[in-house]
Amino acid sequence: MSTPSTVTAHSLFSDFDISLWKAGKNFRAYDKLGSHVIEVNGVSGTYFAVWAPNAKYVAVVGDFNSWNRGTHQLNPRWDSSGIWEGFIPDIGNGTIYKYAIDGPNGRWLEKGDPFARLWETPPKTASIVWDTYFEWDDAEWMENRTEHNGIDKPYSVYEVHLGSWKKPKGHESLSYRELAVELVDYVKEMNFTHVEFLPVMEHPYFPSWGYQITGYFAPSSRFGGPQDFMYLVQELHKAGIGVILDWVPSHFPTDAHGLADFDGTHLFDHEDPRLGFHPDWKSAIFNYGRNEVRSFLISNALFWLDRYHVDGLRVDAVASMLYLDYSRNAGEWIPNVYGGNENLEAIAFLREFNEAVYREYPDTMTIAEESTSFSGVSRPIYVGGLGFGQKWMMGWMHDTLAYFKNDPVHRSYHHGELTFSLVYAFTENFMLPLSHDEVVHGKGPLIDRMPGDEWQRFANLRTMYGYMYTHPGSKLMFMGGEFGQTTEWSIERGLDWSLTKYTPHKTLSKYFSDLNKIYKTTTALYEQAYDPKGFEWIDLGDHQNSILTYLRRGKKDDDTVVVINNLTPTVRNKYRVGVPAKGKYSVLLNSDDAQYGGTGNYEIKTLKAVPSEWNGRPYHIELTVPPLCTVILKQG
Repeated sequence: MSTPSTVTAHSLFSDFDISLWKAGKNFRAYDKLGSHVIEVNGVSGTYFAVWAPNAKYVAVVGDFNSWNRGTHQLNPRWDSSGIWEGFIPDIGNGTIYKYAIDGPNGRWLEKGDPFARLWETPPKTASIVWDTYFEWDDAEWMENRTEHNGIDKPYSVYEVHLGSWKKPKGHESLSYRELAVELVDYVKEMNFTHVEFLPVMEHPYFPSWGYQITGYFAPSSRFGGPQDFMYLVQELHKAGIGVILDWVPSHFPTDAHGLADFDGTHLFDHEDPRLGFHPDWKSAIFNYGRNEVRSFLISNALFWLDRYHVDGLRVDAVASMLYLDYSRNAGEWIPNVYGGNENLEAIAFLREFNEAVYREYPDTMTIAEESTSFSGVSRPIYVGGLGFGQKWMMGWMHDTLAYFKNDPVHRSYHHGELTFSLVYAFTENFMLPLSHDEVVHGKGPLIDRMPGDEWQRFANLRTMYGYMYTHPGSKLMFMGGEFGQTTEWSIERGLDWSLTKYTPHKTLSKYFSDLNKIYKTTTALYEQAYDPKGFEWIDLGDHQNSILTYLRRGKKDDDTVVVINNLTPTVRNKYRVGVPAKGKYSVLLNSDDAQYGGTGNYEIKTLKAVPSEWNGRPYHIELTVPPLCTVILKQG
């Protein structure tokens, strides 16, 4: 079949671009691959380029040619890159299209564009020609975001599923533009420093929460277009809030229009299911050893940082990438060249990804969801680490929830569940996550893990949050936890905002807002979050009273706070706490205050240190410790 006259042999690629693509080093491939509205010889149209090295024929089909695969054939490049390209005049933004591909075995496929900037709203599956031009108005944030994203800055992250945060219209989600008002106002009011969005990339199956992606370069059209999502990011920045995106380079779905079987072969994944099929999610695993796949994935990571001004990427399911035997039985996986279970190609890819991100955007952050004891996840590449900025502290989350589930009368026997995390707290740059995974699949909401009557349940939750915010590491809270959502998260229902008119939920919300404010304005709680110098036990052994006391320190010598956690409903009268220096200690937080739903019966006034040894320190303070509470005292 000859090339139709309506497709012009035209290329945006230089020889150098192609050499980088083939070497796995073209990290701006989105500038050339995909669809781009350009002008050729004074004629406006769209240039298309797609990687399909095993195809016998590729054409662009769409609404502009009645989906006729015989009229707009692309041209294969001569350089063995596997890229097909061509220019079609007189079509532009809004054109709906797919690639018609004749595979090596004679099967015809219709595929969406892996680099498409916009897709039809599911269940429709075609790509749409679109650009990412936007008049940004967040220059102040972008020029100064090191002040927000540095490793010694506060990270209090609100994890959000955009489609179910609020559904005022029944089952209909808010749009990006509506979220740019309502979500921005709320996050600012609650004093979070960052939001983290569950994957916004286009995905065909809404109940996958976004973790089964087919359109890696497009925000989901369910809530608006690319510029609408850019506007949401911009408004968050203007409100002083950073934006982190969930990113999923671990697997992709096998939908007919997606990356799987793209040119009739296992192009993006491994052919052998022991390497290329994920048993947990019934999805395909990227072939990290293939150069072009690395170019695709790292280009995608940089694309969101570049075109969407995103401040960080939280990488999903890193553990599944690191181990060849992840969720597999003996005989269901292939050892590496050394006979081990480590996925050496994935490890090399993750290092290269982090290296590229921090080289190009040093004022951003990468965060690993990694649940194993793999060493050095958040350590620099030059010392053998993976190079992430932070890592989720899954052990802390499991131990903390297990501890607080116990009736307080039994907690003295479980004291070590709370102290154990400090044994390894500084082996990584940890983020403390109470994420979406903890409120799904029958686990119920966080408030349901707390024992006792209603007052005790809310007091327990306040204390758990107080312990979380004074523990070393950054913080992450999934939406709804901040006001005590009482039902398990459902993407169909959204959050139950009507609860916030009731006193226990309203006061918990007030507490969480104040806790965030105290955290982000108290340098002792974050400046040395990943340094042993930033934490010191006062008394970790008072298991009989179930009280934990410790110091948090900032970088200045006198920048210290004292933290007291009473983990039972028993009031502790004349309780002594050893302190590091003489002087006065004022109250930053008492979670038992009436304004937070506490008893309000145990006001703590400024305390003066007594020059008498206690807890191995030359001074101590004495106070009545309220029931089930966190108290934060500021030295000086």
